[in-house]
Amino acid sequence: MLYKINSDNTVDIDGVSLALSHPDESDPEWIGQEEVLKQLLACWMVVSEKDFPLSPRLVGMPGIGKTTLGMAAAKHRKQPLFIYQCTSDTRPEDLLVVPVLAGSGKISYHASPLVAAMLVGGICILDEGNRMNEKSWASLAPLLDQRRYVESVIAGIKIHAHPEFRACVTMNSDESTFEIPDYILSRLQPTLPLTLPTLEDEMAILKYHLPFAENELLGICAQFLQKAHRLDLDYSIRDGIHIIQYALKRLKQDPSHPLAKDRFWSEAVEKVLGEEALNLDALAEKKKRALGDDKLPMGLSDFFFGEDSPLHPDRDL
Repeated sequence: MLYKINSDNTVDIDGVSLALSHPDESDPEWIGQEEVLKQLLACWMVVSEKDFPLSPRLVGMPGIGKTTLGMAAAKHRKQPLFIYQCTSDTRPEDLLVVPVLAGSGKISYHASPLVAAMLVGGICILDEGNRMNEKSWASLAPLLDQRRYVESVIAGIKIHAHPEFRACVTMNSDESTFEIPDYILSRLQPTLPLTLPTLEDEMAILKYHLPFAENELLGICAQFLQKAHRLDLDYSIRDGIHIIQYALKRLKQDPSHPLAKDRFWSEAVEKVLGEEALNLDALAEKKKRALGDDKLPMGLSDFFFGEDSPLHPDRDL
């Protein structure tokens, strides 16, 4: 369904005027992992008049580039981009239409970034969607299937999505997230996981974000991140960018010390990631012990005999 956009950037629906949010003006660059970009773009295609686009989940560790991927896909499709940051206290009205008390004392209605994308035929990224509660997700159920509409209780209107409207949801996995109900997960399909970048891609990403940094420092950071990946430590390219930024600022303050680069690199790692990150091998070993990886599986005999018992069946005679 198409709605007319007024000259004052409002839309009239059933006698209610909605002020539209402004799109995001970022100009992102997607580096590496071309396959997952193709997969996301495929989700947003329609192959028949009776077909409708999918709303996939982009999953991966924090800082790996999930939001950037959605932004790059929107840029590829040349559609306006809107981003809604989900939080644990997001309410259904926050997701849809927000009433605002104007200076005249009257209530005006503002379309959320999601609804603005629906009205203008843009793309909306629901960022960190699993931080949002079930009640808020329930308000989006009809939007995420073939019905493609939402109902605002606050404004008393039903809003249909523009045919070109597309959406995706980014999700982290940590202790502060909600468990999304199955009836919503069944609508957020397919799942597109982002993998960790290669050394070449990591170096290229660092260069893109920090073109003013020396290659030597970028290389040290890329190697550091690659080792962390091999050791299954959750450090991301975002962490690397922050480390280099801090190290460069400290070098700017005191460039004369002959060991300044090494000293400030170590200081940056400690300040950004913590003192334990200065020894990745020890940190990885500590993580394994915490997960119990250094323990051998117990057999039935272990419940009856101590490992030093001469009666233990596995004790060497």
